[in-house]
Amino acid sequence: MTAPIALTIAGSDSGGGAGIQADLKTFSALGCYGASVVTALTAQNTRTVALVEPASPAMIAGQMRAVLDDLDVRAVKLGMLGGAQAIATVAGGLDGCGLPIVLDPVMVAKSGDRLLPPDAIDALRALLSCATLLTPNLPEAACLLGCAPATTPAQMAEQGAALRAMGAGAVLMKGGHGDGAICTDLLVTAQGATPFSARRLSTRNTHGTGCTLSAAIAAGLAHGLPLEQAVGVAHRYLQRAIAAADDLCVGSGHGPVHHFHAVWSHG
Repeated sequence: MTAPIALTIAGSDSGGGAGIQADLKTFSALGCYGASVVTALTAQNTRTVALVEPASPAMIAGQMRAVLDDLDVRAVKLGMLGGAQAIATVAGGLDGCGLPIVLDPVMVAKSGDRLLPPDAIDALRALLSCATLLTPNLPEAACLLGCAPATTPAQMAEQGAALRAMGAGAVLMKGGHGDGAICTDLLVTAQGATPFSARRLSTRNTHGTGCTLSAAIAAGLAHGLPLEQAVGVAHRYLQRAIAAADDLCVGSGHGPVHHFHAVWSHG
């Protein structure tokens, strides 16, 4: 039995909780073979991002060619891309690939450190037309639209529709930055808006949640699931990974979620 291949194009997290490392763990946990294109190296842990060193456009393009020329990739997840040049390189490498693409518009790390230069936001907006699914949190959606973050389900739906109008095929508005005991993500498509809700869990170990969710959706798409079903499977997987996060005890800041909760709990 051959596992479907999913490709992540993102930055490396030396602490292992987000970025390429979180994506590859998620792919493996959900039955996919993970391939990767590293767009940047980061020196980071659960507390801070100390240093970011971008990969050259030539290296990014070379990695993409090496993977896509040989591996039967079924879905792509885009995470931290770095600057405008890197974004343009990724867009060019994916042009005409015909693959489902999940774009997580990574701008700021959990520690609060900025991961996308302000002058690259326009380039990221131009990339939306490549995305089968865009997965912004509320501040990221507001930044892309140049407005205030949504505070109600109606505003989330409006902003999701506005991002679709900018080119994204569908938008998953992530509600983790909202308030209340229930956390709701809203999938906005041409057919309307579908909520995915769960109880808000009390833990500080949420490093990599956005990376993990988008990678899990890409894994579902690589398996051939319809978009709404892939989002539902990914949403449940992430909730269980967050619920088990305190079992890991990694670092002294915002620790990672437990990507292998279903395996390690029985091992």
